Amino acid sequence: MGWLQKRPQFQNPATFSYQVSLNKKTILLVGLGNYPKEYNGTRHNIGFETLGYLIDNLSDFGPWTTKKDLKCEIAIGHMTDKRVIAIKPLTLMNNSGQAVLAALSFYKLKLSDILVIHDDLDINFGQIRIRSNGTSGGHNGINSIIESVKSKDFKRLRIGIKNPELSKIDAKDFVLQKFNLKEQKVLKDLNNEVVSLITEYLSGDSGLENETRSFIF
Repeated sequence: MGWLQKRPQFQNPATFSYQVSLNKKTILLVGLGNYPKEYNGTRHNIGFETLGYLIDNLSDFGPWTTKKDLKCEIAIGHMTDKRVIAIKPLTLMNNSGQAVLAALSFYKLKLSDILVIHDDLDINFGQIRIRSNGTSGGHNGINSIIESVKSKDFKRLRIGIKNPELSKIDAKDFVLQKFNLKEQKVLKDLNNEVVSLITEYLSGDSGLENETRSFIF
C-alpha cells in the first residue's frame, strides 16, 4: 500500500485547490458505457460511473450538458493545472468512437491528450490496469475508438470486472449484469482509486506508466 501514500488522495473533493494558468493543457477524459438508464449500475458502465463520480464531486466543473452535435454528454472544468473536458458518449458502446472523434476534432486535441476509462473482462475485479496503447482486447467501445481515430495510440485506464461468475454465463450477459452485492460494497473504494489515478496522471508531465494496481488489499 506504499504507493497509495505517495499520490494525491480523493477524500473531500470540495477542498481541492486547483492552479489556474493562462495556457493550460487540455485533457479529454472519456468514460465508456451505454447511455440508456436501464444500463446504470452494470459492469459495462463502470467507465460512465467512475467518470461521473469524479466530475459530480468536484466544484471546479460545470454541470453535465448534452451536446447532440458531439454525440455526448460533456462537463468542462479544471484539475491540477489542466483544463479537463469529460465526455460520456450518447451512442451505444459499440459506436463510442463517433463521440470521441467529434470531440477531438471540435476541440482540436491530439491522441496523446486522451484518457479512456473502461471495463475489462480480462482483469480481475479489484485491479486497475494502465496502458498507453494496444489492441481493443475484444472491447467493442475501444475497437470503435481505434477505428474512428485510425490509431491504437491512446491511453486507457482499464477497470477489471472479471469474477468467478463469468465462467458460468455468456460474456455478453455478464457485462450487462449489475455488480453483485460483495462488489457493490467496494465500488466507492474503486471510484476513489480511479480518481486518485486520474489525479496523478493530470498532476504529472510524463503521464502514467504501464502497470496493474490493486485497490483491494
